[in-house]
Amino acid sequence: MEGQLCANLEISVEKPPEASPPSFIALLKVYRELLVSRIRNTQCLIDNLIKNDYFSTEDAEIVIQFPTQADKVRKILDLVQSKGEEVSEYFIHVLQKVTDAYYELQPWLDEIGYKPSENICSKPVVNTDPVSRYCQKLRYELGRDSKFVMSYAQREEMLLEEIYSDNIMELVSFTNESLGKVCQLEALFDDAVGLINEDGETIYVFGDAGIGKSILLQKIQSLWARKELEIGAKFFFRFRCRMFSCFKEDEAICLKDLLFKYNCYPDQDPAEVFHHILQFPHTVLFTFDGFDEIYSNFDLSSVPEMCSPNEPIHPLVLLVSLLRGKLLKGSKKILTARTGTEIQRNIIRKKVLLRGFSSNNLKEYTATFFKDEGQRTLVLNQLEANPNLCSLCSVPLFCWIIFKCYEHFHSVFDSHELPDCSVTLTDVFLLMIEVHLNRSLKTSLLKNNTRSQAEMFKSRKETLLALGKMAYKGMENSFFIFEQEEVSSVNISEADLQLGFLRTVKGYSGCDNQCTYEFLHLTLQSFFTALFLVMEEKVGAKELLQFFNECSSTETAQPTCLRIPWLKKQLAGKDPFRNKEHFHFTNLFLCGLLSRSKQKLFRHLVLPAVTKRKRKTLITYLGESMKSHLKGVTRSRLPNYNQVQVQPNFVWMLRCLYETQSEKVGKLAAKRMHANYIKLTYCNAYSADCSAISFVVHHFQKRLALDLDNNNINDYGVKQLLPCFSKLAVIRLSVNQVTDHGVKILYEELSKYQIVTFLGLYNNQITDVGAKYVAKLIEECSSLEYVKMWGNQVGDEGAKAFAEALRNHPTLTNVSLAFNGITTEGGKSIAEAMQHNNSVKIFWLTKNELDDEAAMSFAEMLKVNKKLVHLWLIQNQITAKGVKYLSEALKENTAIKEVCLNGNLISQEEAKAFENEERIICF
Repeated sequence: MEGQLCANLEISVEKPPEASPPSFIALLKVYRELLVSRIRNTQCLIDNLIKNDYFSTEDAEIVIQFPTQADKVRKILDLVQSKGEEVSEYFIHVLQKVTDAYYELQPWLDEIGYKPSENICSKPVVNTDPVSRYCQKLRYELGRDSKFVMSYAQREEMLLEEIYSDNIMELVSFTNESLGKVCQLEALFDDAVGLINEDGETIYVFGDAGIGKSILLQKIQSLWARKELEIGAKFFFRFRCRMFSCFKEDEAICLKDLLFKYNCYPDQDPAEVFHHILQFPHTVLFTFDGFDEIYSNFDLSSVPEMCSPNEPIHPLVLLVSLLRGKLLKGSKKILTARTGTEIQRNIIRKKVLLRGFSSNNLKEYTATFFKDEGQRTLVLNQLEANPNLCSLCSVPLFCWIIFKCYEHFHSVFDSHELPDCSVTLTDVFLLMIEVHLNRSLKTSLLKNNTRSQAEMFKSRKETLLALGKMAYKGMENSFFIFEQEEVSSVNISEADLQLGFLRTVKGYSGCDNQCTYEFLHLTLQSFFTALFLVMEEKVGAKELLQFFNECSSTETAQPTCLRIPWLKKQLAGKDPFRNKEHFHFTNLFLCGLLSRSKQKLFRHLVLPAVTKRKRKTLITYLGESMKSHLKGVTRSRLPNYNQVQVQPNFVWMLRCLYETQSEKVGKLAAKRMHANYIKLTYCNAYSADCSAISFVVHHFQKRLALDLDNNNINDYGVKQLLPCFSKLAVIRLSVNQVTDHGVKILYEELSKYQIVTFLGLYNNQITDVGAKYVAKLIEECSSLEYVKMWGNQVGDEGAKAFAEALRNHPTLTNVSLAFNGITTEGGKSIAEAMQHNNSVKIFWLTKNELDDEAAMSFAEMLKVNKKLVHLWLIQNQITAKGVKYLSEALKENTAIKEVCLNGNLISQEEAKAFENEERIICF
């Protein structure tokens, strides 16, 4: 039918060059039924026709009285055609200009090749389409909501632009191997980088608590609202996943209500807006924050998969269906969760790991936070002097807390020095609580508050207990949202709410008539839970240790939260809606609060005998737990070493031990290791964890091997390891965030003791500056046997420094400078130096920029050096000419077993010339 209409039109409008323009009245007549079936919005047409005096008020009233949309369109067409060619053309012009409303007619407009006349171009067209109006409203509301970040004190707002600082974002594979950094937020949606499953629709962003997942989403929201995020998204719907825990088991809503009632409601024609969203799902961007925070008894296996956008069903089913692509397939989705929430691969399009602040990020954030240069310098100097604080600052949340404490003490005491030089996470949170309570005091304009921390806590004991009781009740059931009734039941007053530990939450089901609350951050709820366990005298051993028991599962897989087909399977009897990190933080704070150094603080809050009993219970449990845990770890017998491979859960145990600050506990842990090679790879250890590692490791009496490859340790973490270096014969820090500064620390410490035999630093951020420090270490440490520097940026200058260092080294056997940007100049230096070396057996120079000239130098070296066994020159720029040099040299060298040249500029045909020399490997 439509094809026939097109044919009719061609007959009616085809004209010779001199003929008059086609009749727009005729055009509307020919395509009348097409227009009636595809025009869904009549109001925008009426508004524009009235605005340009083509329609009168009476015309509009005549149209409106018709009951159906199709009849309204027919009447508009009748009136337009009756008013002549100009009005008919203007009618088509509106259809062309307001693409949001008349998107179904855009192919037709392209087909007829419509171009407006000069007269019609001068006529204004106002977009009163409900879809466009809704997009404008959505941008306004999301822009307003994302403009400010409420401070943890709850009494001040800070511009997002003034406090946001870039975080290390790393694209990773399903096995968490790095696929490169994310430098711009648009790259998250660019399939050219980091795509690991083209059938998945969800960008999965994960990282530890406080690492910056939520503020990243707020930044994306802000950019979208300002039209600065060019990803083709017209609609943006954001959800905090914990809201889904508020819905009752029998509650059911449809997709339209989920989108509009819990985000932004259209002012006009919601049905048309929703229809547009269904038609164009690829224009929709969803963010789901905190997937691990969903805790519900609802059994998703009891309902079928959801495919209908109109049928009411439980909101959790809608969430799952959106993530799986059963609803709004093709929409863009970002899902965040804490590390340890494993989701099956079929829904994931990309995985993004947030690593926190790098050293440069921290400096940028400090400059953003402290505008005054003098204050900024003081803070940076104190951080530099206290690596414990620096390491904590790599986690944005903790950095924020520490900086707010600095800011407070500067305003109150005119000093940026933190009292008692806080070193543990418990210290930092106690300091934050003190700052909150300090701010609530009425102080004299001329007199500073001089109350001690203990006096401050004593004066607000009932408040702290009430907050702790509510936190504890929530933690027992993994609830993070509290209704007004729950707040009142534990006697939290309005004044207590004003302290800023809790904040109001809007838009949750069933809570429209009263306020609902949550702790400012999940870690703060964990802290208050631990505080309650210490302060409440009735808490016995069972209650004190209950959250340790929650974390003591022997399952090997990481916990997940939802019982749904695309999540990892749960063990029978386990709560499927549970992630354990909030329990881990509760245990960590419990260890810190019951440490000996906190006894003075709690002397006025709880009877000393009660504190002593709880401390004894905890220390006994930690000893037995360590013993039990170490029985189940993987052990290996290596030459000169007994190796123990620990799991990520072991890092939490070390954190707890460190919070106790008990030397006795640290010595006991070291003794029960029964190993001298500690393998802590892939444990998601941060720089702050190096304090905990040192706390135990420095108690070892003999030489030790420490493997920290594939973690998230930066220069501050290296500095935290200072107490260990006198014991370390093997130190592995590969695939971390170590820069030249960290290498300088390693050189200064390891050169003191000269016992190191193995130094692993591959895949870090080391340049020629750091390479020179490693070279100096090689020169000064005759004990070194292995140096792994693959995947840095040492360049030719670094290669020259290495060359001089290894020239006459007596023990170095394995050297890797692969993938380091070394060109001919650097290669020639290494080759010349190797003529004098009699110890190196294996040399990796893979993935550099070595050419035939460099190959000739290595050929000359092979004529002299009869100790080298393996030379790897894979993926360089060597041609058949260079291979010939090397092949000729092998005639004078029977010691070397292989020269690997795969991936160079050699064809298979050219390689045949070297088939007789088996030690030349080209393919």
